[in-house]
Parts: sequence; C-alpha cells; structure tokens
Amino acid sequence: MEKEDNSARPHTGKLEHGCEHYRRRCKIRAPCCDKIFPCRHCHNEAVSSLSNPKEHHELVRRDVKQVVCSLCNTEQQVAQICSNCGVKMGEYFCNICKFYDDDTSKRQFHCDDCGICRVGGRSEFFHCQKCGSCYAVSVQNNHVCVENSMKNYCPVCYEYLFDSIKGSTVMKCGHTMHSDCFHEMTIQNQYRCPICSKTVLNMSLNWEWLEMEIEANKMPEEYQYDVSILCNDCNITSKAPFHILGHKCRQCNSYNTSRISTPDPDVRS
Repeated sequence: MEKEDNSARPHTGKLEHGCEHYRRRCKIRAPCCDKIFPCRHCHNEAVSSLSNPKEHHELVRRDVKQVVCSLCNTEQQVAQICSNCGVKMGEYFCNICKFYDDDTSKRQFHCDDCGICRVGGRSEFFHCQKCGSCYAVSVQNNHVCVENSMKNYCPVCYEYLFDSIKGSTVMKCGHTMHSDCFHEMTIQNQYRCPICSKTVLNMSLNWEWLEMEIEANKMPEEYQYDVSILCNDCNITSKAPFHILGHKCRQCNSYNTSRISTPDPDVRS
C-alpha cells in the first residue's frame, strides 16, 4: 500500500477562498459579537450598516481567538495550520495581528513599532518614531515630521489612516492622506493641503502665469490699494497690492495667501 503524499495538502485551495479584502482559507469569529465573518473589514462594514447606531462597533484584530477553516469548516484556536485537515489557512500569517492572507505578492510584514502588519516589503519602509508610522524609504530623509500624522482620518474620505488597507501619501507639509484621494484632489486642481492649507504641489509655473495676468490686467485707480495678507506657505503677514486675481507674498513669492483686511482707500499701493 502506497503511503499518502501529504506534501501538497497545506497549499490546497490557495487563493480560492476569502472575500473582497483578502484571499484566505479561514473565517474569524468576532469576539465582540460572537459572529463569524470573512475578515475584520467585512465585520466592520456589516455592523456600520445596522440601523441601530448603538450596535455600531469595530473589531479589534488582536482580540480574535477563534477561526473557522474554510475547507473543512472546523472551528479552532488561531493558528496558521488547520488542526483538522492540515491546510494552511493563510500563506502569510501573523500571530500578533491574528492576520491571514494567501496573496503574498503584497509582501506583508509585521512592524513592531506600528504594532500591525503592513504591505510592500520590509526593506521598502522605515518607521518614523515622531510620525508614529511606517513610510516609504524614499521620504526617509526629506519628509516633514508631524507627530502621529498617520493616527488621523484622511481629510478627504475620512477613513482612519493608520490601519487602512489603502496606500497613503505624505504631502510636503507632513500631513498624510490616501494616495487615491490625493490624486483625485490634484485632478480637481486643489493644490493645498486640506488640513493646513500649505501648497503641496509645484506651483511655480502657475505663479508665473498668475503674475503675468496681474501685470497685464491693472486694477482701476480707485482700486489700487494695499491689503494685509497672510501667506499659507510661510505664515508671514505682509502687505500686497489689491487685485482680484491674487496677492503675492513678499517673503516667499507664493500666491497661496489669504486676505486679512479690506482695501483701505487711504493707503495707496
């Protein structure tokens, strides 16, 4: 009698099970409501749609104690290998986060400082202690630190950034938002950070064009006054000739300014 070959068993059903969020071969029992869901995101979406706001809550991933194998339907304690059929319930498994995923092309890794699993490859990221999160190594020496920047909500879609499964972008000002939201913002010609109003795109050509437009369209004499302005980029208060098209900061030459006074007819430019 030939001995059964069990070498392929751990990989049975790989990438064939899961949900829209993850490919995995198990479901989780939510300790908060004692119900079974494909993943914590499925749980959170389900409870957030309940008509009674008092029933809204989020699953804490580390609190998961029980999982259900998708192949043999055996409920068991959290582990990578099913105790009954021997299948890997996730090619990637983190016992700290209680996280399973069959799609290892994401290059998952656990960051001890963040306390959660990230995607993209450990060598491609560094943890900024002041910002309180992992960022791409490309910004390691040229990003502005904002304390706990990632532990906030995206200023566009309002999803919590720290444990979001979407990619994030660190803007020039140091604030963070989803990459997709940032791209959509630029398509809408929004060049300022929604949080601090600083310029986050290269606007030098736009400022040159605006300056030529202002030079070519002089204000009538009765409107040639100075106004007080605040520069959103350098935070300097200064005076600028009143013009309907914009006001230039005398400190940094930015037109990302706000008028903080009305035209004074007794003060000529």
